[in-house]
Amino acid sequence: MSSALSKLVELMAKLRDPENGCPWDLEQNFSTIAPCTIEETYEVVEAIESGDMTALLDELGDLLFQVVFYAQMAKERGLFDLNQIITHVTAKMTERHPHVFGDRDVSTAKDVLHHWEADKLKKRVEKAKRAGNRVPSVLDGVSTALPASTRALKLQKRAARVGFDWINAIDIIAKIREETTELEAEIVNKAPKEAMEEELGDLFFVLVNLSRRLNIDPETALRKTNRKFERRFHTIEERLAAKGTPLPSASLDEMERLWNEVKAEEKKE
Repeated sequence: MSSALSKLVELMAKLRDPENGCPWDLEQNFSTIAPCTIEETYEVVEAIESGDMTALLDELGDLLFQVVFYAQMAKERGLFDLNQIITHVTAKMTERHPHVFGDRDVSTAKDVLHHWEADKLKKRVEKAKRAGNRVPSVLDGVSTALPASTRALKLQKRAARVGFDWINAIDIIAKIREETTELEAEIVNKAPKEAMEEELGDLFFVLVNLSRRLNIDPETALRKTNRKFERRFHTIEERLAAKGTPLPSASLDEMERLWNEVKAEEKKE
């Protein structure tokens, strides 16, 4: 282990020291730290998308700290430590790259992914057999902890590998229209919330499928739209403030007019 990493491990051990450690760190467990890990992961993604390498350096450090935190808590319980984590992942990555560390012959990234998925499928089948007589599924192993759109994307990719897929994007757009019509009917008929929720979920699922067909990551697309909305809305706030109009006092028509102005200006750039 490098000296820098060793210092981080020592720091974490001191933070968790029962006598002289940090009260907050001592109160934490695997479950309470998990949300922090998710937040830190998204902050890494945000730094990458913004192109801010200084921020990325900082956020990667925070994410690494999360791993060291888990390792310390596991060590305290006699489960494993950071060295075992590193050893395990090194062995796993060596096994998953036989074209680099073994004698498998591949020439493209597509070949690598094909073999990667085949190897993972084999392990899923073995795991299903160990669990009992359940028929192994191509959907096995897609984590339920993923964001819903990311999980939907992974489920759809798995199903598509065995031919359960639309042929082209136009077919999916037709399905979107169908799902929108079904949702509209539920709204018009004042259906129970559960029924509308189901139809809305179907619509989201098909939209994710369209993004997959267009080779667009749905989370990335929505994050970009979120940033666009923030940018435009902030401009509306600034223009209203310049006129001395408090935001709550502005009419919807006025805000809509400003929104269209900002949108038109951005399209000209």
